[in-house]
Amino acid sequence: MKVALVHDYLTQRGGAERVFEMLCQRYPDADIYTSLYEPASSIDFGDRAVFTTYLQQLPQASRYFKLLAPLYYSAFRALDLREYDLIISSTTSFAKAVRKRPDAKHICFCHNITRFLWDTQTYLREYTAYRRFLPLIEQIFRAMRKADLAYAQEPDVYIANSHTVARRIQEIYSKPAHVANCPVDSEQFDFSPQKEDFYLASARLISYKRLDVVVEAFNWLGWKLLITGDGPERDTLEARARQNVQFLGHVSDAERKQLMSKSRSVIVMALEDYGLVPVEANVSGTPVIAYGEGGVLDTQIPGVTGVFFNSQTPHALYRALLKAKAIDWNYHRIREHAVSRFSKDAFFQSIDSVIAEVCGTG
Repeated sequence: MKVALVHDYLTQRGGAERVFEMLCQRYPDADIYTSLYEPASSIDFGDRAVFTTYLQQLPQASRYFKLLAPLYYSAFRALDLREYDLIISSTTSFAKAVRKRPDAKHICFCHNITRFLWDTQTYLREYTAYRRFLPLIEQIFRAMRKADLAYAQEPDVYIANSHTVARRIQEIYSKPAHVANCPVDSEQFDFSPQKEDFYLASARLISYKRLDVVVEAFNWLGWKLLITGDGPERDTLEARARQNVQFLGHVSDAERKQLMSKSRSVIVMALEDYGLVPVEANVSGTPVIAYGEGGVLDTQIPGVTGVFFNSQTPHALYRALLKAKAIDWNYHRIREHAVSRFSKDAFFQSIDSVIAEVCGTG
């Protein structure tokens, strides 16, 4: 069976890209396709070929890849994948549009529906410079929504990374979806039952992550908070933070895993579609204090692996922090839960089961 693996674009390295890398490792003989590829900023496949679209030839395309949004559907439609028996797309937006032979199968691992089209107001909070173009953007997005709905019918089967995303796929695309929670490579993280006197937030510094709320709560408490990551909100957040809040910017993988294992808790304020950070924290033996909506409902057990709060406000986080501090956490149990539920083996058992069902190989 000849297999193609397709991802939206490989111009950054986030949770979706880490999962796609695992898929590529799982299928070492599969051909890899994407619209744009920048190995210095994303996954380095070494000598393995990565096939791209015509967008790769545009000057500065990798730098301004989000501005090319109206072109991605046509770029993926132009790919010739007729030689493949199975296509596995990994997408938050465009890769699901690829075409296949009538007798071939297309399984779409969907990290989310196309968020900027279906939750435009939230998306544009990250790009305030473009808000003055909203009337024009809305016209373009209206046409793109029609295309998104049409191309969402291309895959034979959807696999969602969380029950939250599965519900969105059903509501927007009218397609049922299996659920396979994204895995974490536990060998890439350290475990420590000895915690130090600091809390950790690890996220891109963009508005929907709501780190402004986290900073405000820690300003009140005076507890030590370390924030890793960078983004357009950094200057604003730093200006609001008191001395107990430190911004570390981008840190090495080695430093990040040490911080994960040593922190008292990892704070997650955003409504995440799935969110690897909470699972990474748990694999490190660290509890999570999280806004109780979205993907954390799939990954956390209140009182065992973390604490939920029900609104994105400093008061709600403040109360959750005090509650978490009073709990006698079993750090070994936190890790065991994550390793058993969110391992690569558990993930690929789910994926392989779907492939066997769809392709009739079971």
